[in-house]
Amino acid sequence: MIGEILGERYEVQQLFGKKAGRRTLLARDLQTQELVVIKLLSFSSDFEWDSLKLFEREAETLKNLAHPSIPGYLNYFEVNLPTIKGFALVQTYIRAQTLEQCLKTGRTFTEAEVKQIAKALLEILVYLHRLYPPVIHRDIKPSNILLGERSGNSVGQVYLVDFGSVQTVLATETGTRTVVGTYGYMPPEQFGGRTVAASDLYSLGATLIYLVTGTHPADLPQKDFRIQFEQLANLSPSFSNWLKWMIEPSLERRLSSAEQTIAALEKPQLTNLPTLVVGKPDGSKIQLTKNGDSLEIIVPLDGFDPSIIFTGFFAIVWNSFTLFWTISTLSTPFLINILFALLSLPFWGVGFGMMYKFLFNLFGRICLRLNSEQITLTWELFAWKFYRPRASPRQSITKLVYIPKHFTKDSEGTRIAVPAQLDICVGVKKYSIGGAIKSEAELEWLAQELSDWLGLPIINPIRS
Repeated sequence: MIGEILGERYEVQQLFGKKAGRRTLLARDLQTQELVVIKLLSFSSDFEWDSLKLFEREAETLKNLAHPSIPGYLNYFEVNLPTIKGFALVQTYIRAQTLEQCLKTGRTFTEAEVKQIAKALLEILVYLHRLYPPVIHRDIKPSNILLGERSGNSVGQVYLVDFGSVQTVLATETGTRTVVGTYGYMPPEQFGGRTVAASDLYSLGATLIYLVTGTHPADLPQKDFRIQFEQLANLSPSFSNWLKWMIEPSLERRLSSAEQTIAALEKPQLTNLPTLVVGKPDGSKIQLTKNGDSLEIIVPLDGFDPSIIFTGFFAIVWNSFTLFWTISTLSTPFLINILFALLSLPFWGVGFGMMYKFLFNLFGRICLRLNSEQITLTWELFAWKFYRPRASPRQSITKLVYIPKHFTKDSEGTRIAVPAQLDICVGVKKYSIGGAIKSEAELEWLAQELSDWLGLPIINPIRS
């Protein structure tokens, strides 16, 4: 395509990159004689409509952005040539190398320089995330960050490019979600099509880890889904902790905003990496009452949920049929009616079980109570109490186990999520309250409260 004229205005000078129906070109604007970058989406054999949707979103997003560290929007037009058909997005050309090119040419970065790059990118993210609707890049990685020449004590001007995976919050609320990103730089939630502002922070943290180790995060070892980079990087403890905070797999424990991340970078002594949430999370309905002699945790169930509608409906149908069956059998001759009535008892048991499950989800609660003598865990519905398991002596408590949400593989190798769990172990018994609590922040808070009250350390068998 070298020398070809696009849009009757742009003369192609060089091919920067090519992949799956996309080309990135360096061209000269024949009207201004300035160099520009053209991103070309062609209708090739491997064309997908999702690609066009993302391409149009990138063009529309760039048109509304105005930041010195982001390429400027210049033009968007349809390409209809004998050799190629598609759409072209024209952007300003930035004369700089990508971070990936810098490392491949042997350039190294000190901790101070990495901090400069981090702060510059965070300031770009502050701008993007403050827009309405917020703009989430979704593909921050070394090849999408440009770095200008060094100037004095400055590491060089930092630019964020390639908004081909960009997402606005309104786009996810009003349409389908497309999973995009680069393996190794994508946070766990992005694999499920969910992205928030903190997702960009994870990708930035992974990018900085590449700078300090020279190794792509996907090639580094992992433990509990956390990238293990410390042994390959010569960093101060505060900066290492800051990076760990950025790449925390759990959204609830990760730095949540670019502003907060900048503050933590500038004042690390005031924002050490937290191990567990110690305060009650905002919006939690869990009731915790404690004093020197007793501790009580009341966990209300979620209440109405669309998923229990079928259970309630089926329970009504089942019990209605069982009632009809029982009445019908009682009208038959003696002895036969007794026999058939007895046969209906298992059906009544199943029916009452389903009705109990339905009502418990609506009105039930789980109560964990400890005092100087014993520990009890009850499932309560109105005046009924069910002990699960039975009460045990307080002095028999051996350990407190908290297991964060993690992933494992089944017998077929499929990756499955295992929810967080909080257990108080008494011999072979386990008093578990994690199953009814979906929020990891709430479980971490309760684990810390129980640890303080019982005087026991919190054990995570996955890490140990």
